[in-house]
Amino acid sequence: MSEHIPTRRAVKAVIPAAGLATRFLPATKAVPKELLPVVDRPVLQYIVEEAAAAGIRDILLITGRGKTSMVDHFDRQPYLEQRLKEKGDIERLAAVREPAELAEIYTCRQAEPLGLGHAVSYAESHVGGEPFAVLLGDEFMDEEDPLLPAMLDLQAREGGIVLAFIEVPREEVKRYGIASVEPTGTPDVVRVTGLVEKPDPAETPSNLAVVGRYILPAGIFDAVRRIKPGSGGELQLTDAMALMLEEGAPVHGIVYRGVRYDTGLPLGYLQAVVQLACKRPDLGPEFSQWLADFVREG
Repeated sequence: MSEHIPTRRAVKAVIPAAGLATRFLPATKAVPKELLPVVDRPVLQYIVEEAAAAGIRDILLITGRGKTSMVDHFDRQPYLEQRLKEKGDIERLAAVREPAELAEIYTCRQAEPLGLGHAVSYAESHVGGEPFAVLLGDEFMDEEDPLLPAMLDLQAREGGIVLAFIEVPREEVKRYGIASVEPTGTPDVVRVTGLVEKPDPAETPSNLAVVGRYILPAGIFDAVRRIKPGSGGELQLTDAMALMLEEGAPVHGIVYRGVRYDTGLPLGYLQAVVQLACKRPDLGPEFSQWLADFVREG
């Protein structure tokens, strides 16, 4: 079924967060990767803040075993708040209250992680027949150069699917889903003509890699039901989107040129911590000086 009719702007987001995070073991044996701190806020809070800043305040977390603490982070803590209030620590009191005020957080438990397409399928009853955003739980964009509002606006105008792209070196395309595209006449907005998962660098259609922000129509759920398990025996979201593209759904993408923090691997996580610490007015000058001295002396 084609999705050519423009729709109202998506107002709900889904954050798949049921993975095992084996790359961060043993730290993630008891603590979800999404709650690892980047300076003084967990990764997940940055992502929820990104959604809230784009006008999305209804968020569904797809969780798994041992992940209930993610929901706890967005609850109020009256005892802690009272103690901070009594101490007159207004700044920390505001920081503790902020997560509960960002959005309405709902949860759905994925019995076992069987691919991103499988995780997204759990959101069907929550989002109903409306378009929705999917935000992967290990990356977020620079708050000073947001991407999500432009993606939401584009999907509302064009319908169908809207993807986020970054340009990667050709030798790295084998790590990503890659798109073949054609120009639309609007800078950094492209029309997607094909999707391929982790191509050989010698045969890649482009160097535009799909990253963890998607605006999807409700038709994606039927597409997931009709695909077969792909890489790793899992239901891949890329395969479901490719099916919709083949059947006539419009697929557009925005090439993001801002700063993307990718915390999915230890190196990227450490880079995000350093980058954001250096930007903090209360930590940045002293930390940057220490870092420069450390690098020089090392």
